[in-house]
Amino acid sequence: MQITLARARLRTALFASMAAVAGAGLAVEVLKPILDLKSRSGVVPLLSLSYEQNVPTWYTSCLLFACALTLAAIAAGARRGGRFVKHWWGLAAAFLYISLDEVVEIHEAASSWLDLGGVLYFSWVIPAAVVVAAFALAYLGFLAHLPRGTRNRFLLSGSIYVAGALALELPLGYWTEQAGSNNLVYALIDFVEESMEMLGLNLFLLSLVDHLAVQGWTIGFSPAAPEPGSAPVERAA
Repeated sequence: MQITLARARLRTALFASMAAVAGAGLAVEVLKPILDLKSRSGVVPLLSLSYEQNVPTWYTSCLLFACALTLAAIAAGARRGGRFVKHWWGLAAAFLYISLDEVVEIHEAASSWLDLGGVLYFSWVIPAAVVVAAFALAYLGFLAHLPRGTRNRFLLSGSIYVAGALALELPLGYWTEQAGSNNLVYALIDFVEESMEMLGLNLFLLSLVDHLAVQGWTIGFSPAAPEPGSAPVERAA
């Protein structure tokens, strides 16, 4: 016996959960001024994409962790001594770190290193961009060896995620400096940013599942062995 999950159902579950999390976050921000919702307690800090350590934060962190686990499974199953095994492990470690950072906000501390303004109001984007660029250069050979379809899906999902996580921090920083963060425009920019991150992660996770399938992997659960002396299980006709 084997329990398997069809890719179509996985895709539906991932995008449905993303829509629910992002939609709820947008709804509370739009309804906040209309219903005079509190900003420091209640559903706004719990569901808003502009707050940290809440439902959207944990959802994104879980997505990152799921990617890290899948990458680790691919690395563990790769041919020993293969040229790019370390690259798979490197990706797994990177996603594990980002998953932790999503919760504890390590990257925010980098903003104290530089006192800038305007689009660089959130100055942590500078060291982050340097790291991303170095990481991309180190993985050029790795990307080139991947099957064309896998490579294109990796590039698409990665571009969406980086555009949300880094590029949209620039207009968000500019607006924050001009008008603060307690307004609807800030919430809308942040909504687009966080939604792009979620979309990129969901697409990347699905591309990893596809890669496992191409490599001939199946993930399932075998039934537990019967205890000694127990009656045999009859099969249905």
